[in-house]
Amino acid sequence: MLRSKMFALLLLFLLSISWEATSDLAHENFLQCLLNHSQPSYPISTAIYTPNNDSYSSVLQSYIRNLRFNMSTTPKPFLILTALHESHVQAAIICAREHNLQMKIRSGGHDYEGVSYVSDVPFFVLDMFNLRSIDVDVSSETAWIQVGATLGEVYYRVSEKSKAHGFPAGVCPTVGVGGHFGGGGYGNMMRKYGLSVDNIIDAKMVDVNGRLLDRKSMGEDLFWAITGGGGSSFGVVLAYKINIVRVPEVVTVFRVRRTVDQNATDIVEQWQQVAYNIDDDLFIRLTMDVVNSTTRIGENTVRTTFRALFLGDSERLLSIMNASFPKLGLLRSDCIEMSWLESVLFWTDFPLGTPTDALLSRTPQSLVYLKRKSDYVQKPIPRDGLEGIWKKMIELQVPQLTFNPYGGKMWEIPATERPFPHRAGNLWKIQYATNWNEGGQEVANYYIDLTRQLYSYMTPFVSKNPRQAFLNYRDLDLGINHNGKESYLEGRVYGIKYFEKNFNRLVKIKTRVDPGNFFRNEQSIPTFPYRKK
Repeated sequence: MLRSKMFALLLLFLLSISWEATSDLAHENFLQCLLNHSQPSYPISTAIYTPNNDSYSSVLQSYIRNLRFNMSTTPKPFLILTALHESHVQAAIICAREHNLQMKIRSGGHDYEGVSYVSDVPFFVLDMFNLRSIDVDVSSETAWIQVGATLGEVYYRVSEKSKAHGFPAGVCPTVGVGGHFGGGGYGNMMRKYGLSVDNIIDAKMVDVNGRLLDRKSMGEDLFWAITGGGGSSFGVVLAYKINIVRVPEVVTVFRVRRTVDQNATDIVEQWQQVAYNIDDDLFIRLTMDVVNSTTRIGENTVRTTFRALFLGDSERLLSIMNASFPKLGLLRSDCIEMSWLESVLFWTDFPLGTPTDALLSRTPQSLVYLKRKSDYVQKPIPRDGLEGIWKKMIELQVPQLTFNPYGGKMWEIPATERPFPHRAGNLWKIQYATNWNEGGQEVANYYIDLTRQLYSYMTPFVSKNPRQAFLNYRDLDLGINHNGKESYLEGRVYGIKYFEKNFNRLVKIKTRVDPGNFFRNEQSIPTFPYRKK
């Protein structure tokens, strides 16, 4: 018995050595392939980092935005390719296909589940952060933006060329363009101008065969797919061409807080009736968290925060608010007039007066361990429902809720116009947000479970059949694709929630342009299953 156990252990040891040797050889061959495909004018060697490089860890960690995936136990790539030229992207695809290796594509690293830089199988990261050029043409009101640029850089460069222009995208300035646009991209001008992808007019990408394509050469189907269907399922997008939008010289912002003790429930009831159909120039986000009560010592209460961007001056804003949303009791002293670019800083909680070039920083204001989930609401939550939510939040303590109102332009655009389907009929989107500051899987499991409990509690109040979700708020709880024989069925589980009736069109396009499913991840678009004729 002892001898058989020792023999089994020896066999496992020898097999592991054999597998590691085979794996190391494959990685060496891949590295050699990259070097062989290097163009003399754009050498690829300076863009390659392996664990043997002193800079490997700093390159890997510099774009990890969720500390859950920056632990010693987190799987690491065997190589990072920080592409400096489109030829490097082409080489990565050709060589990875040739050696059957998993490639992850990262632009800003804000994927909530780390999907752009973590994998359970041996993998390498194609890091796009060096491809960050922004070329603004005010005369045509367009701009070409490479996917490694950040939203803050986009806003700054557009405003640098014209104070009368901006762009509708996210409020976090360190988010990378690639993932943001690939999933739809929304921000506080979406009621006026729609999503980021509603304002994209062209793109450049490298397909599975290493070909460089633009909108004309890729065709309308593929262009449609990469503007909201998750670009990394179809190829490597290099750049997007956008229409920049008009913004007034002066915009107005406010942030008003009310606790349940200060009649927040009454105010939220009215917000539910007006936020989605108020003037399109006005976006009022509602965030709820748990704080200490100031009237009941030793007890907690729910605090509501109403944060707004209004594309106009405070006088017109006050007129609209007094007529449509009087219960908030907005005062002139609550309103702050500023430039549109300065409003981006306000929405990111920079102190008033912070120089606008802070938007060029690629360092987040803070890094935490986090979990996010999403939902859509299609009818107002009744008062007793709100009171139950407050009670549940106080019980759970940590998870926060954010309601982002729709309506306006979001309701005018057909659900099939882009892969993003959450249009008319959706009153607002919910984000569930839980942050913590302590490492370890046991701690993570605790906080993730709190988030799931609140998500479960909200079931009666949100969309059904399917329970919709937002791709940019990546959530692996919705399903994971193992990219095997059951790929289509696994993909359909989360795909219908993210894309609804657009899912099968995405699968059809995927099957045509990437039949071997090279561009894959834990929640990528699958191909249709092969059927024998």
